Amino acid sequence: MSARIGLQLFTVREELGKDFQGTLEKIASIGYSGVEFAGYGGLKADELKNLLDRLNLKAAGSHVGIEQLENEMEKVIEYNKIIENKYLVIPYKKYDSYDEFIEIAKLFNDLGEKCQEEGIILCYHNHYWELDKFDGKIGLDIIYDNSSKDYLQSEIDTYWVKYAGIDPVNYVKKYKGRTPLIHLKDMIINENGDKEFAEIGEGIMDIKEIAKTAMSGGAEWLIVEQDQCKRPALESVKISFENLQKMGLV
Repeated sequence: MSARIGLQLFTVREELGKDFQGTLEKIASIGYSGVEFAGYGGLKADELKNLLDRLNLKAAGSHVGIEQLENEMEKVIEYNKIIENKYLVIPYKKYDSYDEFIEIAKLFNDLGEKCQEEGIILCYHNHYWELDKFDGKIGLDIIYDNSSKDYLQSEIDTYWVKYAGIDPVNYVKKYKGRTPLIHLKDMIINENGDKEFAEIGEGIMDIKEIAKTAMSGGAEWLIVEQDQCKRPALESVKISFENLQKMGLV
């Protein structure tokens, strides 16, 4: 069993800030097939595309804020077409009420329709707070129930699903056929009982079963992310990749 393994570049944000090109070179040398962007290092689209081609890396996705999508949609789409990225991902949004989820679902649907017209797929990336219940219903479900899967797909962050007390395998299964991107993270419980980030294979998450379920549901990319690393970040992403290899997922 194997899949396309990408890295969310937020994980190595400090390294990228010092040496964008050199960091991508190191990621490629580890063995990652692609990268998911959270910024482009100030490179023009053609410059980034040439760099990706040279390193044999694919664009697995790109995190883009809601305001940028609303105000600079044409520019965002043009850039991502050049780098041959077909997934734009809304990375973050806070909510206070059921009605706010309904309203944002309508906005996401409209933005996704515009993306779809250009051959781009819009996805939404969750944190833990969307898994809270609002008027008896999980917030993230409200978003997907009130938007078309033709216009809005999911990038399920399985760490945050687990953090919210929901089984990640079952939740990924719930959105079979609507989840082209999956965030893989691992979790440890520290001595105080707090949940912390860990390298893939070093914690309590059932990574192999999550990945298997995601792939059977049509996931195109399994994307490693570690929001905070206790080791140097490049060392952490290497450990995660090697453990995915040991699991037979690469």
